[in-house]
Amino acid sequence: MYHEKINNYEQSAKNESDLGFDSERLSYIPKYFSSYIDKGKLPNFTLLVARNNEIAHLSSQGFSSVEDNKPITNDSIYRFYSMTKPITSVAIMMLYEKGLLRLEHEVSRYLPEFKDIKVWKEGTAENYSTREPSQPILIKDLLTHTSGLSYGFMTGHPAIKLYTTSGIASAKNSKTRIEMDLEEFSNTAASLPLLFDPGSQWHYSISIDILGRIIEVISGEKFDSFLKKNIFGPLNMTDTDFSVPEDKHHRFVDCYQELVSKSGNKLKRCFTGGEDIFSKPRNFLSGGGGLCSTLADYANFCQMLLNDGDYMGKRILSPITARYMRRNHLPENKTMNDMGDESFSEVRYDGAGFGLGFSPLINSVKALSPASEGSVSWGGMASTFFWVDPRENFFTILLTQLIPSGRYPIRPQAQTLVYSALMDLKKNS
Repeated sequence: MYHEKINNYEQSAKNESDLGFDSERLSYIPKYFSSYIDKGKLPNFTLLVARNNEIAHLSSQGFSSVEDNKPITNDSIYRFYSMTKPITSVAIMMLYEKGLLRLEHEVSRYLPEFKDIKVWKEGTAENYSTREPSQPILIKDLLTHTSGLSYGFMTGHPAIKLYTTSGIASAKNSKTRIEMDLEEFSNTAASLPLLFDPGSQWHYSISIDILGRIIEVISGEKFDSFLKKNIFGPLNMTDTDFSVPEDKHHRFVDCYQELVSKSGNKLKRCFTGGEDIFSKPRNFLSGGGGLCSTLADYANFCQMLLNDGDYMGKRILSPITARYMRRNHLPENKTMNDMGDESFSEVRYDGAGFGLGFSPLINSVKALSPASEGSVSWGGMASTFFWVDPRENFFTILLTQLIPSGRYPIRPQAQTLVYSALMDLKKNS
């Protein structure tokens, strides 16, 4: 759907007006973000807004490679990192719809290595004690990041150091330094103590990577094969995979960090398209952050979410399941702020809950966001971001490649600018 629409897109004030947007206000968006590029704060910036299955706005500027003055293109390939999580979550719910798992099932039912999991009690990473958990990890705990697992880049808890020494942080065997497959990754993760009792807190983690392994066990297929057959193929996501093949390296965008120096901050390339770990086949098929994709591919995925599981007549999820995923699944309708330690999130903690794969907005005032309550969103480490607004029937995708994702407030700024241009509101709003 969106491959053709993006390739044939021509900005039209009439089309923007027909879709309920003010064309003058939309035209301000690229002007606003051009200052980030002109000042060398971002390498590139692309924004797509789609409503009623049509493009309301598309603007793209900057460079795929700053050093080579290579411009960004509509078919450029990006590292989507944690925007992989919603895709993995949809895959799990496809198995759920077939009755092959239930959300209340214990993880150890599918991954026996998690049967004897323990919770950190006290001590240091070199010398610590553990205790029995109050309850086992459930499938729903993995989906909602309430499992007690963590990430190696987190801080604030002594157990997190074990994610580095065990190799989980890099997904490489601590002795051989060979990249793990999902089976080895799951076995290693299960040997680490949980930070807290499952279901008791919200904490961003490798949980979705563990779901990828569960998909392999239940389906009997490699994780990437399952995604290609059940999601990428039906959604025509032709450029989405865990690595970028050599014949597409020329479209693979470089990734940057900001180098801070006395002479002034500037962008520093940290990953080069065609030369980094995503540029060759991988053992570690990360369901939490391993996919590379394009604007058009991910737009097809977002359109499916917005259409309650349907994509051009192809049923990926039932409408009931798609809507169920968008609900807040934290207990007692709590926010991430109510349950979390605020160590890291791709969205604000205040006013946001967590569903099955992404964060639903449950209180726009607390979130300081103009987005509709009930909209869902998530982002990736390289500052990519998307949100789907069922109430107003549109979605937006923001793409760039700058690590870390919170360096500049481009996500809330983009939301403010898009909503300020939306004039024709749906009657149920």
